[in-house]
Amino acid sequence: MEILLDLFFIIVFAKLLAEIFERLRQPAVIGEILAGVLIGPYLLGLVAPSDITGLLAQLGVIFLLFTVGLETKPQAILRVGKKAFLVAALGVIVPFAAGYALQRFIVGGNNVEAMFLGAALVATSVGITARVLAGLGLLDAPTARIILGAAVIDDILGLLILAVVKSVSTTGIDYLNLLLTAGLSVGFTIFVALIGAAALTRIAPRIQRLRIGEPFFIFGLILCFALSVAAEVVGVAAIIGAFLAGMALAEAAEDNHELHGQTRGVTEFLVPFFLVNIGMQLNLEIFRDVSVVLMALVVTLIAILTKLVGCGLGALDLGWRRAAQIGVGMAPRGEVGIVVAQIGLTLVTFEGTRAIDDRLFGVILFMAVATTLIAPPFIKILFADEAAARGKIGADDAGGILPDKLSNIG
Repeated sequence: MEILLDLFFIIVFAKLLAEIFERLRQPAVIGEILAGVLIGPYLLGLVAPSDITGLLAQLGVIFLLFTVGLETKPQAILRVGKKAFLVAALGVIVPFAAGYALQRFIVGGNNVEAMFLGAALVATSVGITARVLAGLGLLDAPTARIILGAAVIDDILGLLILAVVKSVSTTGIDYLNLLLTAGLSVGFTIFVALIGAAALTRIAPRIQRLRIGEPFFIFGLILCFALSVAAEVVGVAAIIGAFLAGMALAEAAEDNHELHGQTRGVTEFLVPFFLVNIGMQLNLEIFRDVSVVLMALVVTLIAILTKLVGCGLGALDLGWRRAAQIGVGMAPRGEVGIVVAQIGLTLVTFEGTRAIDDRLFGVILFMAVATTLIAPPFIKILFADEAAARGKIGADDAGGILPDKLSNIG
């Protein structure tokens, strides 16, 4: 009875606030996090985190990354060229270095906390930017193609960095183990994304001929859980395996609209548990401390500037305006930054403590939400000339920003 009531409150409040935020032309993901804050133990106290809500949240983030992977075609990444790879690389190096330096040398945090802050700043939510550009009718613009390709590469590099950070957090700084984890992560990613994707594309017709109901969807579920387990065995986060499972299926499932619809249905049910669970764990008391509020604002500013500078430098030869478009387009952290925060809060280090405390968790979550809200208006301003040339600047969809990954990036 009690758990059913908890599930009822979570679904109702999550979807209610998601609807409100969508009507306000803001990301629904923010509304669902705020639903967790509202009904959680620090405000109304209607629901408290439990083993069951935690399990549903874990399934939610696995399906979220699986869905993201389904919209990430390996060949599309390869087609965007050296420019997107350069933008993505600088968009990883500069934010990670800045985040690490801030937490380690200025704030005085430990090595693990510094690495998690750096990893959170690396993330880029391609879905937020993609939705804005889609509303402006500019998804096929040259700059947009660089942004979307680089953002997908950023996600992959960010997940690999997260794997290394997780390994260091749980085993300490063992250089041999660190190199092994990094090598296995890269090898695992390349093998699944290239060899696995090609093999699945070839056998897809045979899967479709199986007599069980919805064979491709069932195969997708099996592959998602299998690679999630394999990722854990290799020593990286299960979400990386889920992401790679989706990416391996992306080419084969391009024309399979049923698979996308079925996966989206499961994701729509499970992801709110992940987002609400995050909100329920946010202790609002930490924001009574002025130093935490100041830290959150500084980290948010650094998050925007490091993407603007890092990614912008990678595209400076295209002119300052296009460099600024790319930098701002890469700024939203969205769901990927939130995933890093959640892993850091729940991960137990080799010293027996949590990787990050409530204060740093609140700072990272604030940054992820703030960049998700701040970036879209600036994206529209910087792309105003191109949008006006296509007659899209006043389109109704221009402000409808949803955290969906769009597949048409190649």
